[in-house]
Amino acid sequence: MKDPRSIALEERTAQLGERVVMLCKKAERNVVSIPIIKQLVRSAHSIGANYAEANNASSRKDFRNKIYIVKKECQETKYTIRLLAAAEPHLCAELRLLWQECHEFTKIFQAIATSLDSK
Repeated sequence: MKDPRSIALEERTAQLGERVVMLCKKAERNVVSIPIIKQLVRSAHSIGANYAEANNASSRKDFRNKIYIVKKECQETKYTIRLLAAAEPHLCAELRLLWQECHEFTKIFQAIATSLDSK
């Protein structure tokens, strides 16, 4: 049975992906914003998808590798949020909240990775 904390974190990562999709629907579509929006949706989705895969990893090494991927996707999502904020200033308040959530995820997944590396 899965640890309740991992289930809660899996739900949070899924909710982040949903929030990004909803926010991106509000963004204007133009030559600048379209590629940023596409990348943001992909990287935010990847956080939850890779964490779900990590929770079903076949080995400790597989789990560790997936956690590192999740951490990288968090960093990429934060970067892409910053770009979208520059392209869509009217969404800055909502984007800031998403950035903060990704920053929390970065710290959480870094702690998990550090814990795995120390064992």
